[in-house]
Amino acid sequence: MPKMKTKSGAAKRFKVRASGAIKRSQAFKRHILTKKTTKAKRQLRGMKEVHAADVKLIRAMLPYA
Repeated sequence: MPKMKTKSGAAKRFKVRASGAIKRSQAFKRHILTKKTTKAKRQLRGMKEVHAADVKLIRAMLPYA
């Protein structure tokens, strides 16, 4: 049986925490920042957990994570 491949795009976007939760970076922080308020940009910092509805799909893309 061949090895399963990790989806390289998913490997770049998601990391699995020690607790098993999957973390992701925030969207909407790359460009067009002049029209966004300082508060909005500040709240986009840091990492968030992936929503429970999406966890199963992401785990399938990261078989060895």
